[in-house]
Amino acid sequence: MSEFKHYTVMKTEATDALECKPGLVYVDCTLGGGGHSEVILKKISPTGKLIAFDVDEDAIEAAKQRLKDYKNITIVKDSYTNIKQVLKNLGIEKITGGVLFDLGASYHQLTQQQRGFSFMKEAPLDMRFDKQSDLTAFDVVNKYREQDLVRIFSEYGEERFSKRIAKAIVETRKAKPINTTTELAELIVKSTPKVKSSVHPATRVFQAIRIEVNQELQNVKNTLNEVLDLLEFGAIISVISFHSLEDRIVKQIFKYHSMRCHCEKNQMICHCPPPVLELVNKKPISATEQEIKENPPSRSAKSRVASCIRQKQ
Repeated sequence: MSEFKHYTVMKTEATDALECKPGLVYVDCTLGGGGHSEVILKKISPTGKLIAFDVDEDAIEAAKQRLKDYKNITIVKDSYTNIKQVLKNLGIEKITGGVLFDLGASYHQLTQQQRGFSFMKEAPLDMRFDKQSDLTAFDVVNKYREQDLVRIFSEYGEERFSKRIAKAIVETRKAKPINTTTELAELIVKSTPKVKSSVHPATRVFQAIRIEVNQELQNVKNTLNEVLDLLEFGAIISVISFHSLEDRIVKQIFKYHSMRCHCEKNQMICHCPPPVLELVNKKPISATEQEIKENPPSRSAKSRVASCIRQKQ
């Protein structure tokens, strides 16, 4: 395994938001290099318990080394989408302390050549966080219908030239499959007009394909709604997102479950149950200027925090 490199984004802000206390159960849904988990463990040891999820074997191995001195952590090689079943299997009924989601891909994942996330390095089209999952970037690029590629590039990448790019992909793959990251990147550059921008023309399409391969947005939406069933009164949920689509989902879910009424305007009597969440910060927290200098990708990070004020029925 190559050296696992991962900058822990908003380490202080995200973990302070959890108000970590000994004796409670916490969950780190996105273990990564173990940076957030290490801070949590320092605060809750020895009587607190931390459950940490990741599907990336490299991340798990790196985190195990980093956290080897802590006996009160359980690392699970599984997707956070299975949080309810995993906690049940571990005999945990409720998250009594808090839960953290860091939705960004790690530096290691994005730069490790053979993983195929980067258009700057030639590699097979892969982009799987979990190397055991079936769908790859190759499948998306070479097997999806043109209209589906347009939808993905538009929705997940907010790419304004999605139709041109999708058409070019379909025309190219008729002759031979598109196999590598550099082939795809060159095709995107050739099929789009030159515009003055600091962003590489392939950036948005690669993001869109990565989201599709790993079902990132659907997973976030489903899991955030599901995890509310697991929160004990007073437990805190802290989410770091890295692009507007993720942040929008988090914002909408937090807003919906913190509203006191969901009735239609013409409804005379409200029968809505009390809200489940209370927003800790109405506006998202951003990374500090110092952190952005140390790790430029932090500039897009947004943190939203909410507290459970009623157990979901």
